[in-house]
Amino acid sequence: MRPLTSKDRPCPSRKRRGAKASKGSHGRLRRPGALVHRELALKGAAGLAGLLVLASVIGLIGSGWAGRKLDASAESLGRATAAFGLSVDEVFVEGRMRTSPERLLAAVGVARGDPIFGFDPQAAKSRIEALTWVRQVTVERRLPSVIYLRVEERHPIALWQVEGQMAVIDETGAVIAGARPEDYAGLTLVVGPDAPTHAAGLLRLLDGEPELRRRVVAAVRVGGRRWNLRFHGGTDVRLPETGAAEAWAQFARIERQHGVLQRDVDSIDLRLPDRLVVRTAPEEDPPVESDDGKNT
Repeated sequence: MRPLTSKDRPCPSRKRRGAKASKGSHGRLRRPGALVHRELALKGAAGLAGLLVLASVIGLIGSGWAGRKLDASAESLGRATAAFGLSVDEVFVEGRMRTSPERLLAAVGVARGDPIFGFDPQAAKSRIEALTWVRQVTVERRLPSVIYLRVEERHPIALWQVEGQMAVIDETGAVIAGARPEDYAGLTLVVGPDAPTHAAGLLRLLDGEPELRRRVVAAVRVGGRRWNLRFHGGTDVRLPETGAAEAWAQFARIERQHGVLQRDVDSIDLRLPDRLVVRTAPEEDPPVESDDGKNT
């Protein structure tokens, strides 16, 4: 007899009508519909159980239980790592010039012996960058025991006069809150609503002629387009809207050759590219002798 294959299976024998089920049968046959209903009922029960579990988890999170457990685990981990020497022993700082060391350490928020893995660099960064002189900072954990800070401070570049008040501004044009103008009286004064935005560019231009730059005491922004410079002695120099760097270099050459600022000059206009317009200070009227011989 040849072996059975997938195509050669014996046909099930038909049961006689009315025959009883054999011993090995599983009882009465169920209709397919009954099986489907049972499967849906089981799936519904499982889904309901899942929803109940999810609601319980959400309730625990909302009550703060999960957060407290995580915090407790983090504290336990910190204590365990500190026991192996992973604790803060030093805060190393680079770039600090004007920021108070006491305020900086307070913003770091760590003490010697604290678990180094319990220290949050991002939270410390936010606190440090809220300090007056700090523009940005890099905060790192350097295992096993060092907190490293690289501080980039703000640099005062000018005094800004607005509505009769004085403020110190940095290279971005932002006011340095808490900086006292009287401590920076040697900085150039800039005037005008949009002067802080353009102050850094103007000062870079003036630095092209350092000898002349040192004699500038103030710069007034005119119409949001150009600058007038005030020199020691009261002379005003009017820079053009375009080509200001070339006009400034040309004026420096003329000043070196002729010493225009040493003369009794009221203003110098550099706005015309091919000429320099000088206006002298008005002469005072000579005293008039009265009939009684007294000068008036």
